[in-house]
Amino acid sequence: MKVVHLSFSDINGGAARSSYRIHQSLLKAEINSCMWVNKATTDDLTVEKPLGIIERILIELRSPLINNSLVKTLKTKNKIIHSPSVLKSRWVKLINESDADVVNLHWIQNEMLSISDISKIKKPIVWTLHDMWAFCGSEHYTQDHRWRDGYLNNNRPAYESGFDLNRWTWKRKEKYWKTPIQIVTPTKWLAECVNESKLMYNWPVNVISYPIDTNFWKPMSKNNKRELLGLPRDVPLLLFGAFDSATDHRKGYDLLLAALENLKTHPKFRDVELVVFGQSKPKLPTKLAVPIHHMGKIHDDEILRAIYNAADVMVIPSRQDNLPNVAVEAHACGVPIISFNVGGLPGVIEHQKTGYLAKSFEIEDLANGILWFLNHSDKKQLNNYIREQAVLKFSQKKVAEEYLSIYKNLLQQI
Repeated sequence: MKVVHLSFSDINGGAARSSYRIHQSLLKAEINSCMWVNKATTDDLTVEKPLGIIERILIELRSPLINNSLVKTLKTKNKIIHSPSVLKSRWVKLINESDADVVNLHWIQNEMLSISDISKIKKPIVWTLHDMWAFCGSEHYTQDHRWRDGYLNNNRPAYESGFDLNRWTWKRKEKYWKTPIQIVTPTKWLAECVNESKLMYNWPVNVISYPIDTNFWKPMSKNNKRELLGLPRDVPLLLFGAFDSATDHRKGYDLLLAALENLKTHPKFRDVELVVFGQSKPKLPTKLAVPIHHMGKIHDDEILRAIYNAADVMVIPSRQDNLPNVAVEAHACGVPIISFNVGGLPGVIEHQKTGYLAKSFEIEDLANGILWFLNHSDKKQLNNYIREQAVLKFSQKKVAEEYLSIYKNLLQQI
């Protein structure tokens, strides 16, 4: 069996890294897997990218062309990326003429594939969703419910004006996607969204977690890693990190800072410090509850693994999230996680067993989660249990077997 994964990038961004890890898991299971991308960062020979200079230039121009024209006709307070996906690409012809048995779509926006392109793929398709875009309009995440009710003229949110790009994009999906596609989501939350959506309520959907190489992502010496990174040895270190971690409103950095402010007079919290990775040092309030160590953007997995191992606990205060890679990576390194009980995170965190699930967006309860960890009587036992559960949930072998089962079932239906 040959599987082709289609993804805008191989490892640049959370969805890309997850897609690449799925691909790598299949290779380790001796499945003929390759990845086709518009942009490649690795030098992996199983990742194919456009080679011609003209083609690479055209790829660079596609997304800015749409973002600077069509996307700007929408006025919205939802600052998440919007993808109309209107420009046709070469990928459909290459896919249909290939010897692939199955095509696994991943994050294919930035005008990699158009909405109509997807309907023209003649190979069996599995589509791994990494956000909400597939059943929404042009937005990748949203707090409103048009994706449940249908994008009607009379249910547009008050925070939008101008051209209704989301309705126009959703109507094109409704027009072209007549045949249901096999969907895979990494969390139960996203699968439930698919089932509740107006567009995909009758599409088949399975939940398969993201995989991780637990031989690489593993617990290591805390003191050694703190010395390596220049972090203090004898204080509790909280960790926060995400791509554009301090500027993406959805990631909730402001909520974390508020929780830390809430705790600053608590005696147990006196020596706590915060480690942040994901972007360069942002502008912050002049008075902070704790010292902050900014690690910047991390492009080296060994350094990232060292950061997890240097930390005592990770805080993921997202307002909305699917299955962030930082959660999988932290758990694989035996690090507990404190988050809100939202999105896909309850599928990763066992409340007061591998972390703490705070009531949604309640600052005091997020602070309680930090105190729960600081007061934990046996942190070593906690770390060991978290590691055991990560190996059970996220092993490459388990995930590869689950994907292979989906592929085989799909091919039997032909």
